[in-house]
Amino acid sequence: MIQVILYSRPDCHLCDEVKQYLKELQLQFPHQINEVNIENNLQLSKQYLLEIPVIQVGPYTLRAPFSKTDLSIALGACLDASGNNGRAASLPKRKLDFSDLFSIWVARHWLFAINLLFILYLGLPFSAPLLMKVGARMPANIIYAAYSPLCHQLGFRSFFLFGEQAYYPRAAAGISGELTFGQATGLNENDLISARKFTGNEIIGYKVALCERDVAIYGAIIIFGFLFALFQRKIPPLNWAIWLLFAIGPIGLDGFSQLLSQLPIDQISAILPYRESTPTLRVLTGFLFGFGTAWFGLPYVEESMRETLDLINKKLSNVVSKPK
Repeated sequence: MIQVILYSRPDCHLCDEVKQYLKELQLQFPHQINEVNIENNLQLSKQYLLEIPVIQVGPYTLRAPFSKTDLSIALGACLDASGNNGRAASLPKRKLDFSDLFSIWVARHWLFAINLLFILYLGLPFSAPLLMKVGARMPANIIYAAYSPLCHQLGFRSFFLFGEQAYYPRAAAGISGELTFGQATGLNENDLISARKFTGNEIIGYKVALCERDVAIYGAIIIFGFLFALFQRKIPPLNWAIWLLFAIGPIGLDGFSQLLSQLPIDQISAILPYRESTPTLRVLTGFLFGFGTAWFGLPYVEESMRETLDLINKKLSNVVSKPK
C-alpha cells in the first residue's frame, strides 16, 4: 500500500479538497494517509506555510495548487514503481498524447493566459502615446491603426497622456473647469472623422488608442482576473440577474441614451434631449460592465476546465481488478 504524507493545517479549504481527492482515489490507488499539522512544528510551518497542502508520495512532492489529475498521476507512478504487490503488471498503460498535454496545460494555466492577454491588449494602447512622445510615430500609428476597427477612438471620448489634461470632453458634456475638445484642438466637435483621426500633439498630449469606456472595461477584467487568482479560483459566479442589473444595465442606459439622443431624428429629439456622457460615467459604467462580466463568466470557465481535467483523469485512470 502506498504511503502518503499530507502536510496541512486546520481551517484550510484546499487541504480539505485534497483529502476528498485522496478519498475518491482510494480504491483506484490504495494508500494510507499520514497527515501532519505544520502548526505543531515551527520548521515545517516556515517551510510549507505558503505552499500547503503539500503531498509527499514516494519520490514525488506536490505543492498547492495541484489538481486531482496531478495527484492521480503521482499515485499511479508510485504504484507502478512499487509493483503494487504484483498487481501493477495487470494494469493498462497510461499514455498522454499531444491533445491531452495541451488540454492539461490549458486547464491548469488558462487564467494566467487570459490575464496576460488582457494586460497586453490594454497595454499596447497606452504604449501608443508613449511612442508618440519619444518621436516613434511609425510604431505608434501602427498601434492606432490596429485598434481602429476595435474602438471608435474619438478624441473627445479618449484619455490623453503627457498633456495639460487627462481628457478633453465635448462642450455638450457640460464639464466646467476643463478645456473642451474643440477649444484644445480647434476642430469641429461634430466632425467625427477628424476627432477619430486626431492623435494629439506636444501641448495637449497624445491619445490612448482605446476610448475611456474600453479602458475601464478591460482594466476591470484584469482586476477581477487577479482577484480570482488570489482567491485560488474559488469565487462563485455572479448571479445572472445581478449581472444584468449592475453590469449590463448602467452601460446600456448611458451608452444607448447618448446614442439615441444624438440621432438626427426629430421624433427622438422631442422625447430624449441631446446628451453627451462624461468621462466619469464612461469609466464607471465600463468598470461595472467589465468587472461584472468577468465575475459572471470566469468562474464558469474554471468549472469547465475542472471538468476537462476530470475527463482526462478518467482517460488516464487504471482500473484495478478485484481478486477472484
